[in-house]
Amino acid sequence: MPSSTACALAATSQPNSLPRFTIGRSKGGGWVVQDRDGRVGGLFISEHAALHFASDECDHDAAQIAIIRSLTLLPFGRPDGGEHVH
Repeated sequence: MPSSTACALAATSQPNSLPRFTIGRSKGGGWVVQDRDGRVGGLFISEHAALHFASDECDHDAAQIAIIRSLTLLPFGRPDGGEHVH
């Protein structure tokens, strides 16, 4: 599994392409994994668990994972606009 340092905002081969997964904190303190297409993702108890999930989903391609380490909180909601309690 790639290290979190290698996964944090890894360079992509195409400068205009976005990473498939974004990892960040939710307002409830959990770790959120969001797929850019909204197909998969989840709420995790640790950064390690979130990174493990995203890494497995993209065949361990570090260029497909971005970790937001700022104070920005990622929303965690259903595709239909409903909110999950977290």
